[in-house]
Amino acid sequence: MEKIVFLDRETLRATLRPPAFPHEYVEHDVTYPGEVVERLHDATIAITNKVRINGEMMAQLPALKMIAVAATGTDVIDVRAAGARGIVVSNIRGYAFNTVPEHVIALMFALRRNLVAYANDVRAGAWAASRQFCFLTHPIADIAGSTLGIVGYGALGRSIATRAEALGMKVIAHDAFPAEGLVDFATILRESDVITLHAPLTPETRGMIGAAELKAMKRTAILINTARGGLVDEQALADALRAGEIAGAGFDVLTTEPPTAGNPLLAPDIPNLILTPHVAWASAEAMQILADQLVDNIEAFVAGAPRNEVK
Repeated sequence: MEKIVFLDRETLRATLRPPAFPHEYVEHDVTYPGEVVERLHDATIAITNKVRINGEMMAQLPALKMIAVAATGTDVIDVRAAGARGIVVSNIRGYAFNTVPEHVIALMFALRRNLVAYANDVRAGAWAASRQFCFLTHPIADIAGSTLGIVGYGALGRSIATRAEALGMKVIAHDAFPAEGLVDFATILRESDVITLHAPLTPETRGMIGAAELKAMKRTAILINTARGGLVDEQALADALRAGEIAGAGFDVLTTEPPTAGNPLLAPDIPNLILTPHVAWASAEAMQILADQLVDNIEAFVAGAPRNEVK
């Protein structure tokens, strides 16, 4: 009999079908760090989205055989420690093929056309006080004919490229694994009107865009990050937006989530910044695909044929 414990069920708003094998299932809406070991003490399978499980915790969980991560990113798991203990770690793959690209495109349109700034002006009564029928106080730029630079050219990057090309954009891309047709990072910074990040957070990519990289971008360019907080130096970005070094930014992720007091991107005086609360992945359709794949991963492990392993 397997015992499955879901540590943060509140993060997944989708139907989770019962696995097709004998099991005991326990779920918790939220689990805090000090509660992890107690809640998993006799679990054979742990499900987590954003609750960290480190090597010290694993050492106190002799029954644990699998960690099923309800997300693609596995930075919350000490994968090396899991492997040393024979604990299988699986993740979710290929579920966000519509929701993340659509969020990126939405941020791109909102920023290039200054939609938030104009909506706020209208709400504040500025249009009603205008002498003219149209109120042109913020720059508006077309998407068609502009250049999109994609950093991280995996499945999501390619899906965004297809949509961007359909909008009449020129697409250039960079990836950690060189391939024909890709460009170097310096070219992305120099030539792009929009840069969108889809790289994993690793020691090599942490802080990949800082003050120097922001200065290398066009002053009319915008930066979008729906990948991982930590890829961008947040203080440098706040400074660059205030100084007009780039035209805008749209972020769905921050280094610390939920953001703690003092995050530089939460300051109210930063212009042309749109922050969304880590929801690019979270369309109803995508969450159900994720939930179904999560159970598929668990069933495959119990059947002796683990899938989507992370090593």
